[in-house]
Amino acid sequence: MYAILDIETTGGQFNEEGITEIAIYKFDGHDIVDQFISLVNPEKPIQPFVVKLTGINNAMLRSAPKFYEVAKRIIEITQDCIVVAHNSSFDYRILRTEFNRLGYDFVRPTLCTVELAQKLIPGQPSYSLGKLVRSLGIPVTDRHRASGDALATVKLFKMILSKDVTKEILTTMIKEEIKNGLAPKLLDIVESMPTKTGIYYIHNEKGTLIYIGKSRNIKKRINQHFTGSSGKSKKIQREAFAVTYEETGSELIALLKESEEIKINKPIYNRAQRKSIFQWALYADKNAQGYITLTVQKADGRKKEITSFVSVQEGKNLLFKVTAEYQLCQKLNGLYETQNGCFQHKIKECHGACLGKEAPELYNQRVEEYLANARFENNNMVIVDRGRSVEERSAVLIENGIYKGYCFYDLNYQINTIDILKTILIPMQNNRDTKTIIQGYLRRNKVMKLIKFD
Repeated sequence: MYAILDIETTGGQFNEEGITEIAIYKFDGHDIVDQFISLVNPEKPIQPFVVKLTGINNAMLRSAPKFYEVAKRIIEITQDCIVVAHNSSFDYRILRTEFNRLGYDFVRPTLCTVELAQKLIPGQPSYSLGKLVRSLGIPVTDRHRASGDALATVKLFKMILSKDVTKEILTTMIKEEIKNGLAPKLLDIVESMPTKTGIYYIHNEKGTLIYIGKSRNIKKRINQHFTGSSGKSKKIQREAFAVTYEETGSELIALLKESEEIKINKPIYNRAQRKSIFQWALYADKNAQGYITLTVQKADGRKKEITSFVSVQEGKNLLFKVTAEYQLCQKLNGLYETQNGCFQHKIKECHGACLGKEAPELYNQRVEEYLANARFENNNMVIVDRGRSVEERSAVLIENGIYKGYCFYDLNYQINTIDILKTILIPMQNNRDTKTIIQGYLRRNKVMKLIKFD
């Protein structure tokens, strides 16, 4: 026996929501054998966006029964039943929270029609209740009201039962314990997100930007925000009202746009990223013998850095990469403990600088050639990478070491000079982090094409 239910709530902070309406249909696998539908006085105000969504307002609930007055009926109709709901983790959590306030431990096995539909009706464009039932031709009335949504879930569940001939999935997916679920408004937001690379903007109810981020999979990242348990995640979950996004195709463009827009808009939950996130830097110095050495140190604005890093480990990783390309003499093993950066060419080309066999001037000349490129100061280049579709490419322009902007162009469009590229360029600011973002990206990723020019 199944108790198929839907709950409408006041909205608000996690585990502080109140029930405003509940509908339960007792279903034997073929027919509805009992039902309970009622408004509930939550004894707290309803969030404005919930009023707009459901049509249930505070005035409608003044004379409605309080939860303790309907609790016995809920226990009776769900007794010896599996609780079924669309995103059951949310509805079941709300019920358990209300019963816990009364000192009663409400425990029932559960099934989620979102998860069941994903298994048994794959390939749907969306698994939110409204979009799913419409795509399956299931009639629904009173959308976003408990009775209408619960009845639509009954019809959906009946279809799922007919598809699970062996009953294996249905049996294995029954949960005795429930995880924290997404509120319906957050689930709808996640469902509307693309699985593409780009930048996303989380807004509160007033439309104010509260967080800006980038991801190679926007949908997955938004879901992580909405299911996370950190303090920041919970604040975002409480305040999030809408999410907008912009596909970039190129992760480099997403990183650059994220950096610029955080510094311009200063979202409240990007506070740490308003300042430079690159707190470690690579510096070149000379030892007592006059040879250039490389060290990773805490970033110091008074000193001229070669490049910078988010963490000290990232800096050390670059030094390891350098030694793979320009291996150290065996005598100087232990560079990473002592930070004595003897920078040598491959062993077969070593001229013995660490043994004093090569003059500092000759050794330093080779090091400076490497550092001139690494410093980025005089670089002129176009970074060509993937676009937002297979017919498109992206381009990032750097002139004299300064990031100028980016553009997208169709593969059929001939970009054969820098001047033509500049006509379609989207200008961007060159903030304190752009150089390091580009350097780091080129170190870690293989781009489609890197064009250098004079």
